[in-house]
Amino acid sequence: MKIKQPKQKPKTEREKVEERREEVLAKGRKFKYPLQYTKHKLVINTILVAAVAVVAMVVAGWLALYQFQSTGEMMYRVTQVLPVPVAEVDGAKVRYSDYLMIYRSNLQTSEQQSGQLGNTEDDDLVRAEYKRTALEAAVEYTYAMKLGKELGLSVAEEEIDQAFDEHRKVGGVERSEEAFLKIVQDNFGMNRREYRRMLELTLMKAKVEQEIDETAQAVAAEVETMLNENGGDMAAVAESLGEQVEYEATGQLVDNMNVDGGRSNKAMTLEPGQVSERFLSNNGDGYYFVKLVEKTETQVNYESIKVKFTTFAERVAQLYEEGKVKELIEVGLTE
Repeated sequence: MKIKQPKQKPKTEREKVEERREEVLAKGRKFKYPLQYTKHKLVINTILVAAVAVVAMVVAGWLALYQFQSTGEMMYRVTQVLPVPVAEVDGAKVRYSDYLMIYRSNLQTSEQQSGQLGNTEDDDLVRAEYKRTALEAAVEYTYAMKLGKELGLSVAEEEIDQAFDEHRKVGGVERSEEAFLKIVQDNFGMNRREYRRMLELTLMKAKVEQEIDETAQAVAAEVETMLNENGGDMAAVAESLGEQVEYEATGQLVDNMNVDGGRSNKAMTLEPGQVSERFLSNNGDGYYFVKLVEKTETQVNYESIKVKFTTFAERVAQLYEEGKVKELIEVGLTE
């Protein structure tokens, strides 16, 4: 005997809509998790590709700087952004950018005077020597900055401004900043920021040398005393002090813009027979005393005594001997 099934109640429109909605959602769920997996895999692959690209760039940059020693414009700008070292002195990192700045500047100055270097073996030797000079200079400047910090010395922006203006007005010629920067760019290959960086390094080194060189201070004081006592006879003072000082006489009129550490400019401010006070040489490597013999509106004839700084150079030499200077690139051989 068959049991009669109860007659189903017709679905309402709302139930039909809900049923249809559930069917659509059920079909969507079939693609949900595979799609999430694909997105996850895509993110991982993107990260891996980016990481490989970064590693490749780092390796390429390392090879360019430390293996092939690129000195070109692009790598120079990279080192200005990334503070990578070229050496280490007494625990302080020597900036690759400082080394390249000095090297490129010295090379451009040389090529301006003697012509472009070619690809001969002799030209390569010249470049190697310029690299050696630049690297040693960068080491010295870095050590000076380290010592300056330890001694509580600093170079203020105002001091850099003053030095910049003094250089701009060298020889008594009033140049605009734009005209001066063009001269700097043409002759040294430096822009304004680079030239100010060079001034900062030079000023700090000069401050440190003056601070630590008690021998030079004592000799300079002795020179002052002797000049006062003998009426400014520089030749006699130089003969008495021997190798402690350097004596020089132009013997004739020279241009007041002569490149001589600032002596011509100082001589132009004196009267014949007058001896200057002690002053620091332009490159900060010692003290000068100048005696004017004669002058015209544009030329001077003078005698001078120089008291060189030696303590700083001796300390740097000792660091090399003790293995506290580590160079990360191989450049021209030292003697």
